[in-house]
Amino acid sequence: MEHAVGSYGLWSLVILNSLIFIIFAFSFAMPQTKTDWRSFGAFSAFLLALFTEMYGFPLTIYLFSGWLQTSYPDINWFAHDSGHLLEMMFGWEGNPHFGPFHILSFVFIGGGFWVLSAAWKVLYKAQREGKMAVTGLYKKIRHPQYIGFIAIMFGFLLQWPTILTLVLFPILTYMYIRLAKKEERDSQQRFGKAWDDYKAHVPGFIPKWSTLFNN
Repeated sequence: MEHAVGSYGLWSLVILNSLIFIIFAFSFAMPQTKTDWRSFGAFSAFLLALFTEMYGFPLTIYLFSGWLQTSYPDINWFAHDSGHLLEMMFGWEGNPHFGPFHILSFVFIGGGFWVLSAAWKVLYKAQREGKMAVTGLYKKIRHPQYIGFIAIMFGFLLQWPTILTLVLFPILTYMYIRLAKKEERDSQQRFGKAWDDYKAHVPGFIPKWSTLFNN
């Protein structure tokens, strides 16, 4: 239990890491509309819940400590590195920061931020010109910005799964889908047939394989 006190309760790190990633995401997403702010706020709540358990209070480990200690008696579950649950449970014996799930998490997190950045440039230009966003990533899928947020959240789940983030992930994913549908209704009213033609040829969230590597 003394190790738990040393590994957690670091609320300054909770605040610092939350601010770093929220500000970083803000610089990529740059929310403008109420819908943008709603999606960004939900994403920020996910990050805050994540870092609270990562550095503040390990709620998931406390709730499952009995089962974890019984099933994996050789692991000190209150050591900070043990919060990398997937590496621990699958028997990774090295530094969990170099484990397969942790490395894969960086692929999703980095890829998600790249998608946000690339999508925002196109969307911002289209909004300023009063046009539809149909170039760049928007040639492949209609809602790359939401795919970016979902990829980042999934990456953090691989890196540090918790009860709160596991609950929030499907809720936020569903919320993003709802927001996407609302945006589509607004776009249809604004652009009419042009939007209908675009929607008929470009998938919403999963790109067609034939267009995935085309410019």
